[in-house]
Amino acid sequence: MKTFILAAIAATLVAGPLAASAAEAAPQRGERQTTVVRQKPNGRVVVKQRTVVRQPQYRTNWRRGDRFDQRQARNYRQIDYRQYRGLRPPPRGYRYVQSGNDALLVGIASGVIASVIAGVIR
Repeated sequence: MKTFILAAIAATLVAGPLAASAAEAAPQRGERQTTVVRQKPNGRVVVKQRTVVRQPQYRTNWRRGDRFDQRQARNYRQIDYRQYRGLRPPPRGYRYVQSGNDALLVGIASGVIASVIAGVIR
């Protein structure tokens, strides 16, 4: 039993740095890693790895009934309706969020857009 425990501890000590180096090599969210392999006329093989970083794609055309995803919203934040003209108090279970210059009335539990008020936020 004692040898089994010592073997398990030794395996975790060896596997820890290996897992950390594999995590560093993996591309992060929004990145894509490509490998280019070329063979030169003299027989040498050249391997290049490059990481391409993609810019996040923001939505600007929100519609009523769509599901709101804060990762696709530009300048996302929850806003207070009292600070802006034209916004009435949200019903129970809803909140106003900002996406660009638009205010969206979004259901808290479902994330479904109930209303889009365009150009309220300057």
